[in-house]
Amino acid sequence: MPESGSERSLVLRVGHDELLVRRRYEALSIVNDTLIALWFIAGSVMFFSESWTTAGTWCFLIGSVELLARPLIRLTRLVHVRRIRSGGGPSTAPPEASPDF
Repeated sequence: MPESGSERSLVLRVGHDELLVRRRYEALSIVNDTLIALWFIAGSVMFFSESWTTAGTWCFLIGSVELLARPLIRLTRLVHVRRIRSGGGPSTAPPEASPDF
């Protein structure tokens, strides 16, 4: 059966450097999100005992600082990718989507 136009593969060409940078920031974002979850879980468990309440409060504070790191990671990645695009000529990379890490 002949291939219809809707079954063809979509091929996107992305510069090697840009792809590498995106993957590194994605990994950093995943590690950060995991740490946020761990800090808040630890803090929640510590609140079950009065003697651990202060340590639990510190875990919540650290988790909150990690939440601040999320948009900073995204902003740094955005600036880094734009620098790569402006230095290497026109890019055929797809625009970044809002759900990007």
